[in-house]
Amino acid sequence: MHIMEGFLPPAHALGWSAVSACFLAAGLRAMARDLRQHPERRMLFGVAAAFAFLLSALKLPSVTGSCSHPTGVGLGALLFGPAAMVPVGFVVLLFQALLLAHGGVTTLGANIFSMAVVGPFVAYGVFRAAAALGMSRSAAVFAAACLGDLATYATTSLQLAWAFPDPVGGMAASLARFAGIFALTQVPIAISEGLLTVLVVNAIARFHGHEQQAAPVFAHRGRERT
Repeated sequence: MHIMEGFLPPAHALGWSAVSACFLAAGLRAMARDLRQHPERRMLFGVAAAFAFLLSALKLPSVTGSCSHPTGVGLGALLFGPAAMVPVGFVVLLFQALLLAHGGVTTLGANIFSMAVVGPFVAYGVFRAAAALGMSRSAAVFAAACLGDLATYATTSLQLAWAFPDPVGGMAASLARFAGIFALTQVPIAISEGLLTVLVVNAIARFHGHEQQAAPVFAHRGRERT
């Protein structure tokens, strides 16, 4: 999903950077407030950041100018809320661009918006909806992580289609081409990420009893089934 360095037209790169900067400012305030209220969760926050960094670094060739990989942002969104994952995603994407040549500095804003804004907010919304419908925690976590991952790639497809519309079919034809190619590689990856996230959440529930109490993902413990 990382759009590579210099691939977007300058106007698009600047536009996405401006939009993402607004979410980043709000996310920093949310993260600072959460850690001020629950300082004991700092280590758990580091676990969520490391999870996102490692999974999103596992890139596979996909479409021109981008790639396929898990995102790992669903876990943090369920533990700390979606806004707190924006600064985490910013740090992850910046380090990957500078140290791994994965993504780019000029495309950082577009990549932040797809992976650190859309992905976490969709994952959090799906989890809340699934929990409200009475689904078990594991099923809700799986759906949240899986659909959050796919939403990230749908956004990247839109970004690429907007920047590079088909000469004949326009943006719709370009979107169908980008999304179609992503679907072949991303659907199995998203399912795998959903299953892995369920395993990690269950492990956290088992070994971090005190730190987990304030996490959104454990607020529906009464609906959990084994």
